[in-house]
Amino acid sequence: MSRPQLALNLFWRTFALLALLLVGAVLAWQQTFKALEAEPRALESAQQLAGLVNLSRAALANADAIGRVAVISSLASGEAVQVRVAEAHDRWQPYDDDSFSRRLATELRSRLGTDTVVARRVNSESGLWVRFSIERDAFWLHTSPAPLSISSASANWWWIAIALVATVLGSATIARLINQPLRELAEAAGRIREGEYDSRLDESTLTSEIREVNMGFNRMARELAKMEEDRTVMLAGISHDLRTPLARLRLEVEMSVSDELARQYMAQDIDQLDAIINKFMDYARPSELQLQALNLAELVEREAQVFRDPSQLRISCQLPPQLRVWADETELGRVLLNIFENARRYGHAPDEAAWVEVSAETQGPWVTLRLRDHGPGVPSDKLSRLTTPFFRGDAARTAATGAGLGLAIVEKSVQRIGGQLQIGNAEGGGFLTAIRLQKAS
Repeated sequence: MSRPQLALNLFWRTFALLALLLVGAVLAWQQTFKALEAEPRALESAQQLAGLVNLSRAALANADAIGRVAVISSLASGEAVQVRVAEAHDRWQPYDDDSFSRRLATELRSRLGTDTVVARRVNSESGLWVRFSIERDAFWLHTSPAPLSISSASANWWWIAIALVATVLGSATIARLINQPLRELAEAAGRIREGEYDSRLDESTLTSEIREVNMGFNRMARELAKMEEDRTVMLAGISHDLRTPLARLRLEVEMSVSDELARQYMAQDIDQLDAIINKFMDYARPSELQLQALNLAELVEREAQVFRDPSQLRISCQLPPQLRVWADETELGRVLLNIFENARRYGHAPDEAAWVEVSAETQGPWVTLRLRDHGPGVPSDKLSRLTTPFFRGDAARTAATGAGLGLAIVEKSVQRIGGQLQIGNAEGGGFLTAIRLQKAS
């Protein structure tokens, strides 16, 4: 089954959803407070402006012509509030372009009269302008709109920023607390997969669902440990019970069979049976792991020495002498032993010695160890089943007396040491095994 191209782990998925929810809530509350504040402020602002307009109107209405000029001159020089004479050619822009402005303009007209004009710009000069009339004369009252507006500029963005930062940090903390038990469960499941059946999870956690899952997982781990122990004892007994009669049979063959060729063939059959038993034991009872930094060239060379035979198998190693990887010496040795054995048996043309090329490539924190033989390869429709226990890929393998566990043992051992296995036919012929291991400094 192909993996999705893009996948978020549970922590980031939970974090993103919580952060989106809380950020949306903060912004929604900010808009809600603005809406709740708009109408009271509009009423208060309209009352203040109406009072200023009425005060200015009374001052102008009670002054004679000369006094009115003096009052206008005095009011026109003010900083916060100014009063100017309205001209017929004045150009103005309406003030009511949002809900707050419309509410303010409506309230002013209700207090000052329907002929009142509220503008935000007069003759290209911005501000809050209110036009009122005294008899046949018209005047503009001009003030700054800043204290009378409800907008994002009037909001305290520092508090909003603090709320958003707190939201992000809170979301990360909550997501971590939610996903911590699941991560521990995934790590324990990985240890179980690698054969560490003594993995246990906390059964005293306060969350009832997680506690039940942990209790179920621990029961499963105990059952698997018991099954593994029983299987180990059973296999040890079977191995002992089979090897004892095999040893007696070999002794009787050596002593009683007079035909030298028949005796040799019978001894080979007994050796093959003993090798099959060893394969079963290797697959079913993995050794304890001790990951350490190993010199890859030295380990490959040591295992290759066992198989080097010009008449059967030639091994060419091209590995950097100082290249080191994290692995268990026994497990990686078992991997190389099975690959070389497969190459010796199947990786060659008839009546020719097998030839295996060993090379390595470093890619960041990983080292890819490649072992290629120059045999006929494997049919493409059977490649995916080669690591299945007891499966043999072709007629020659079917006729062989092996157990069909070589590549199954290789895959299991590579997984146990934290590596990855890829198998396939090499370009130009032959079978290629690629083992990806963690690089050691």
